[in-house]
Amino acid sequence: MLKGASVLYTLLLITIIFGQKVNKNGKIKRPNQSFPQTPLMTMLAQTIAPNFVQQDPTDLFDILRDKYPLPNGLQSPFSEYDYVIVGAGSAGSVLAARLTEDPNVTVLLLEAGRPESLITDVPSIAPYFQRTEYTWPYYMEKQPDVCLGMINNRCYWPRGRAVGGTSVINYMIYTRGRPEEWDRIAADGNYGWSYADVLNYYMKSEKNNMRGYENSPYRGKSGELNVEFVSFRTPLIDAFLEAGRILGHPTIDYNSPEQLGFGYLQATVTAGKRMSAAKAFLHPNKRRLNLHILPMSTATKVLIDPQTKIANGVEYVRNRLRFEVKARREVILSAGPIASPQLLMLSGVGPKKHLQRHGIPVIENLPVGFTLYDHITFPGLVFTLNETNLSIIESKEATLDNIIQWLQFGDGPVATTGAAEGIGYIKTPVSNDPDNVPDMELISIGGSLVSDGGPLGSKATRRGMMINEQVFDGAYGSVDNTNTWTAFPMLLHPKSVGRLELKNNNPFSHPRMYGNYLSESSDVATFIAAIRHIQALAATEPFQKYGARIHRAQYPACRNTTFDSDEYWECAVRTFTATLHHQIATCRMGPDNDPLAVVDPELRVYGIGRLRVVDSSIIPRTVSAHTNAPAIMIGEKAADMIKRTWS
Repeated sequence: MLKGASVLYTLLLITIIFGQKVNKNGKIKRPNQSFPQTPLMTMLAQTIAPNFVQQDPTDLFDILRDKYPLPNGLQSPFSEYDYVIVGAGSAGSVLAARLTEDPNVTVLLLEAGRPESLITDVPSIAPYFQRTEYTWPYYMEKQPDVCLGMINNRCYWPRGRAVGGTSVINYMIYTRGRPEEWDRIAADGNYGWSYADVLNYYMKSEKNNMRGYENSPYRGKSGELNVEFVSFRTPLIDAFLEAGRILGHPTIDYNSPEQLGFGYLQATVTAGKRMSAAKAFLHPNKRRLNLHILPMSTATKVLIDPQTKIANGVEYVRNRLRFEVKARREVILSAGPIASPQLLMLSGVGPKKHLQRHGIPVIENLPVGFTLYDHITFPGLVFTLNETNLSIIESKEATLDNIIQWLQFGDGPVATTGAAEGIGYIKTPVSNDPDNVPDMELISIGGSLVSDGGPLGSKATRRGMMINEQVFDGAYGSVDNTNTWTAFPMLLHPKSVGRLELKNNNPFSHPRMYGNYLSESSDVATFIAAIRHIQALAATEPFQKYGARIHRAQYPACRNTTFDSDEYWECAVRTFTATLHHQIATCRMGPDNDPLAVVDPELRVYGIGRLRVVDSSIIPRTVSAHTNAPAIMIGEKAADMIKRTWS
């Protein structure tokens, strides 16, 4: 059994690693959207499951996916439910689970993607999922002064397309945001959203399994979402933490509210395997008779009575057929920061002139998509090391022995969260924030961008970011596949504000997304200050004992700048400008006197009855958090608000 499973995993990993291609126009070719059907592969599947019967003839590894059949042998969903939720992502999964705790209500959960599979359990291959069937391959509209080193000079914005949403493809990092940030959101008029309020919901979901934090008053103990330290670490994380202490950054629980500091990465994993929102909240409850989950069902419109302005259902497409389902109580959009605003606008809720331009009848004039913030990083700050076996190098770690070790014990290199090992919060000298709020997060990596290279490497990380291969080779070819270290600086509070709008009135077209990255000079200054701080960390004894030296990357756009000057680093950041997938505020929450608000503090869409948005798109201000944990918290809080409404 184990031997068969190990061989199958190896073949699956090879399929993923070498199966992703990009054509000359930068479009993703998807040869592994359905894995190849061969007698050998069928035999291997039957080795794991002797009773294997292939249900989807285009998807050999259907046996490896979670299943969400309708209960009681139903062949089709009901025509009417109490609640219809669009999107089974981080927020939608917990929301559906909490609402169906009441056996007297019925919930339909619509999801455009497939269920997750055994492959998505593997933490170390998170980079591969950025270009698979589990993603929406979104692109930011071309901006002339950023993403200069990316394919076609465009920023790639992959979002999760799966039962579990982006929690199925992310790097599993668990962060909550600082108390001051949530208190500011509440002070803006968003009642019920202070740090004390949201902390209760973070703790409700969490099952803390981190040694040393068992008695923390800020950690949950009995929730469904497992949070653990990553079981495998390189010596580089200890160097990072020690260097941090030398520069005045204590080693702490960085999710505690008391102080800023550095710490070991806290991840949504369990026994070395990914803990997605679906695995935590949907899988254990999928046999509830009142919870119907429909994967591969794309919502195309919210049904709103134009006279009463009350939402009463959803139009969706499944198996190329159009259906309508009615909602007796509420329609809830949990489709994420890109699809939720898109669906609102397609349904007649959005900026009046914009909707009229696309021939969409306007039901409610609201500033949908007017605000968009994102967390971006510069992944190109690489330090070479003079010792071997220090960092994670894919070509050395991708062995059958390591896969077997992970299958048996949930540890080893396969259990790493895409090689991310630690997090540090810093407040740079250029910050003008009067409160103790960081402006940069540093993500310590047990390697760097070059760790996935060489003749046997997948190059998945660089490909997942859509980095131009020629630019990459010119900048890093001399150190490819060697022992290195880096820390990714993540800009926490960008002053640059983007926007989102429809491309047309076709629900299957991707919207237009304008990031406006680095359009404010203060954002550039913050990046440069963070780079200087990372250099200071690398200059300390813990890194110098490994001979850490900055690699002098040569970028085509930066030839006329002096290496290590501020001008050089600005050019470098504009060359490799990468999203960390934390878009927010496109359905901004705010009080009724906020001219940019789309939903009220109870997440009800202004002007429309029985319609809410429950996902990270409602977060009105930037917070020092990767958005998976906040989205789950939002789902928890919304469930209580909805229950109170209908109690």
